[in-house]
Amino acid sequence: MLIACGDALIDFVPTRNGEGREAVMPAVGGSCLNVAIGMARLGVPTGFVGGISTDLFGSMIADHAAASHVELSFVTRSDHQTTLAFVRIVAGESHYAFYDAGTATRNWSYRRGSIPFDKVEAIHVGSTTLVNDQGAAETKALIADARASSTISFDPNCRPNLVKDKPAYLARMAGFAASADLIKMSDVDFAYLFGDEPYQQRASALLGQGTSLVVITRGNDGAVAWHAGAGQIEVAAPKIEVADTIGAGDSFQAALLFALHKQGRIARQTLKDISADELRRALSFAANCAGLTCTRPGADPPWNFEVSWSL
Repeated sequence: MLIACGDALIDFVPTRNGEGREAVMPAVGGSCLNVAIGMARLGVPTGFVGGISTDLFGSMIADHAAASHVELSFVTRSDHQTTLAFVRIVAGESHYAFYDAGTATRNWSYRRGSIPFDKVEAIHVGSTTLVNDQGAAETKALIADARASSTISFDPNCRPNLVKDKPAYLARMAGFAASADLIKMSDVDFAYLFGDEPYQQRASALLGQGTSLVVITRGNDGAVAWHAGAGQIEVAAPKIEVADTIGAGDSFQAALLFALHKQGRIARQTLKDISADELRRALSFAANCAGLTCTRPGADPPWNFEVSWSL
């Protein structure tokens, strides 16, 4: 099984009404839930860990995840309200306004002993859950228990408008990166975390501290990855007609983890031994899945029957 731990919410995505005026449409989202849904749709047993409300929107989230075959037995259900995110597309990038105070996601708690880590190949963490103190602390506790047997995947998926203390946030993200075997971030995330530092320089530092694989996604410019053994690998983005980019990075992450699983390279030691050819194929598959997600509105990662692969 693969697991994603973190945020689950409702995105209000931009659309137009019958009169051509701006409108919004509710869609299930949340970076880590998107990753779980993406992995499950591609055909690997997948669970989600996090907080989901029992309110109307929480029921939408739970039903959507279950329809995509995501295992929800590790979820904390509560009567706290659902996180809401309003999305606006500016110059091709998704910008978010979050309503996240006192929500089910913020009040998630890790139930020690509830997850059979010996049956979990990899756990993905990241995004808005790590901004607040409780979510970060609970996730750290989960990683501490999981790391002996499970590969740790991390995507900071930064949301600057939620960050109140940037130095503290940067230190926190560095801590999660130090515990991760696989780190993926967008070029926008990289700029927020590391400014103008060259990608290669930061990737080398992360590999030097024990991370096996560092990936940076760059929108239309594709993705570039660094691996201690396989070296630097670059893949192109597919040529598509973009509806929006919501969930594209999450779809990439889900597809990359799925591809590594199918290749038998997701376990910590086998990930260290991956070849350049295997890594290139996994990254290309991930880029194609992200591209397909961009052709339709909202976070809607592909199903296995919609994609073909040679992994």
